[in-house]
Amino acid sequence: MSARSPNNRLAAALVAVALVMVSLSFAAVPFYNWFCRVTGYAGTTNVSQAAPDEILERTVTIRFDANTAPGMPWQFRPVEREVTLRIGETGLAFYEAYNPTDRTVAGTASYNVAPDAAGYYFNKIQCFCFEQQVLAPGERVTMPVSFYVDPAMVTDRDAKRVQHITLSYTFYETELPEEQAALAAPSASVN
Repeated sequence: MSARSPNNRLAAALVAVALVMVSLSFAAVPFYNWFCRVTGYAGTTNVSQAAPDEILERTVTIRFDANTAPGMPWQFRPVEREVTLRIGETGLAFYEAYNPTDRTVAGTASYNVAPDAAGYYFNKIQCFCFEQQVLAPGERVTMPVSFYVDPAMVTDRDAKRVQHITLSYTFYETELPEEQAALAAPSASVN
């Protein structure tokens, strides 16, 4: 019986290690998202309620990019390709999405900013990317994004030389909300 006891302890220890590793793998994604939001790493932007009071004379050019993920049937593009603003000034840009299919399609946009160093200083006040978008067959919509670049960027060692920022969105097809999925489903014929 004493020979089995060390084996049982080893097996229990290995199971415990495996459980800890699985738990850490599930925690990695939320932790990474939090880290990116806090540091601006990987071009993650911030969300703000209002623009700052300070507007600098220095300008920055914001370029707009639009993409769709494989399988997303929408056509998606920026209405303007770029805008030049003073740092701290509120900007407003528009993107256009069109659903050329014969079915209702829902989409969610992911986004980032390049260069990465500017991500921490790029703030969105309002954005279509905050909510799921649903387009009916043949529907075309214009969607706004309101933003500013934080004046603190000019004091950051890595970001102070940034003169051009690219705001990029990618739309992914997502499941329709329940109420819209029920409306989009073909009705059964009654005989």
